Amino acid sequence: MKNIVLFGPPGAGKGTQAEFLKEKYQLVHISTGDVFRYNIKNNTELGTLAKSYMDKGHLVPDEVTINMLKAEVEKNAKANGFIFDGFPRTEAQAEALSKLMEEKDSQINAMVALEVDDEVLVGRLLERGKVSGRADDANEEVIRERIAEYYRKTDILKGYYQKQDKYFGVNGVGSIEEITERLSKVIDKL
Repeated sequence: MKNIVLFGPPGAGKGTQAEFLKEKYQLVHISTGDVFRYNIKNNTELGTLAKSYMDKGHLVPDEVTINMLKAEVEKNAKANGFIFDGFPRTEAQAEALSKLMEEKDSQINAMVALEVDDEVLVGRLLERGKVSGRADDANEEVIRERIAEYYRKTDILKGYYQKQDKYFGVNGVGSIEEITERLSKVIDKL
């Protein structure tokens, strides 16, 4: 079982790359953002709570995120592995994810981080906002706050996975195919 944490700031291309990687490696893609949006759209209790944080550009508290994620993993109990996109974002979440994987007699094999300059991210998100209808992608101030929040709260994870020799940084600029090829070179070595 291969379990990969696909990491990077908002707009780095995690969702796009996860679609290619899940097909290539027959993995289940769990996007925290998609899970949040599903819960918000369906007005679940967790969705309403998550929305109140997301609207401000803040991260959703660990307990809410972990409860949503655990349900997704359990829905796909027979999977060959998972691509976790947007999770974990804190050391506590990383530890909770490791515990969840251990309960499934598995582990996180790697954190693969897409590295992209902030100005490129802002441009990508503003463009996405024009077609996605997502309010959090239409406002540059909110976008910049999301990027800043990402760095404030998640930078520690790089060190967390480096200590385990599981961190791999990948250049996230270029064509989709070029980036997929760079990611595949890392995953193929796991």
